[in-house]
Amino acid sequence: MLDDASQGSAPPDATTVLVVDDEASNLASLEKIFLREKMRVFTAASAKEALEIARTRRVHVVLTDLQMPGPSGLDLLKALKQVSPDTEVVVMTAYGTVETAVQAMREGAYDFVEKPLKRMNIVKSVRKAAERQSLLAENRSLRQELKLLTRREIVGTSPALRRVLDIATQAAPSTATVLVLGESGTGKELLARFIHENSSRARGPFVAVNCAAIPETILEAELFGHERGAFTGAVAKREGRFAKAAGGTLFLDEIAELSPSVQVKLLRVLQEGEYEPLGGDTEKADVRIVAATNRDLFAEVQAGRFREDLYYRLNVIAVTAPPLRARREDIPLLVDHFLGVYCAKNRRPRLQVSRDALQKLADYAWPGNVRELENVIERAVVLCRGETLTLDDLPDVVVQATAPPPGHVTVSIGTPLDEVESLLIRETLRHTKGDKTLAAQLLGISTRTIYRKLGEEAEG
Repeated sequence: MLDDASQGSAPPDATTVLVVDDEASNLASLEKIFLREKMRVFTAASAKEALEIARTRRVHVVLTDLQMPGPSGLDLLKALKQVSPDTEVVVMTAYGTVETAVQAMREGAYDFVEKPLKRMNIVKSVRKAAERQSLLAENRSLRQELKLLTRREIVGTSPALRRVLDIATQAAPSTATVLVLGESGTGKELLARFIHENSSRARGPFVAVNCAAIPETILEAELFGHERGAFTGAVAKREGRFAKAAGGTLFLDEIAELSPSVQVKLLRVLQEGEYEPLGGDTEKADVRIVAATNRDLFAEVQAGRFREDLYYRLNVIAVTAPPLRARREDIPLLVDHFLGVYCAKNRRPRLQVSRDALQKLADYAWPGNVRELENVIERAVVLCRGETLTLDDLPDVVVQATAPPPGHVTVSIGTPLDEVESLLIRETLRHTKGDKTLAAQLLGISTRTIYRKLGEEAEG
């Protein structure tokens, strides 16, 4: 029975219980019990009626009798797992039918209570079921939130990054092979994913292969696959990464690590659009290749370690991921992004970062680039004991970093414009040794403006 009028005394966030029993007296008695416990209660005289309620209302816990005319409580349990998988189920069983209750537990019921029912036992069981339902729902929500937060994305608005993204955006819709260059930790795979997601192959798979991480002896089989019996230990046919990436993009990271024999096979793919699995017949390669390296690939060609013809096939469009030191203005945005990721991952409230700590993060040279920054923020989130990240939470190597060279001014994103102007004036005056006329000329403003700004500071 659906009667919202009887739910008025329950608070908005109250546990919702659906009681299912073919005996009207039991329904009435249980309804009174749960209403006294400030729960929201729905009642149903059959499994069919209960299922309709579960389809249209959010129910935290179903308390159902096992033995009922028509579909049984066990049938209802199985149907609920399809219709409302988040709902917990507690079954009521008469003496002598405990085996059926145990079967219900195997089917996913949270608990069972034996008749004749005792108020304390039934309330305790339903409350625990509701707690479990709430915990599982919260965990699911956190996992979804974390999945969104940890979704790898390119963060930043600096001119250096925008230039690279402009090239990548233009290259993405084409069929051209792209070579992503850059130091370790600059986000070369993120750029490769960006190209894939903005291409006509976006709905296809993105398959990444780290050529340096796979032993040379098995890299060929990993890339191209093999037939059963192709070599010792090949007990079954296996698809290679080219087959798995069909219709999508194959990202070959650390391309400079390829052996000469694999270089030859890759060249054939780029020239002819086909390859041969080990021990198999020729197959078409329906992939777009994006390669990456942190080495000077042309220098590798000159040294005889990389094929020149393969180099030119790969280097149709080159994109260079900028080092973090070339996009320092993105550091506050990256810090904010990683704080969100690792606070969620470690289940702690969102942390703030002190201005001193943020300035030190901006001053540091970041030889490990964005990857190093991410590791530093993860460490700081774990070690921070307060609500704000401070210098004490940062590694010594960051804290002891020297400020930018003389003649450079670094400001954090979000710094008020008046403060930025004052900082520039003060630093310029320091550079001109207090000569206000020269400072005004360098800044392109009048001497009167300098006096006015400094006067405002003095008044403040």
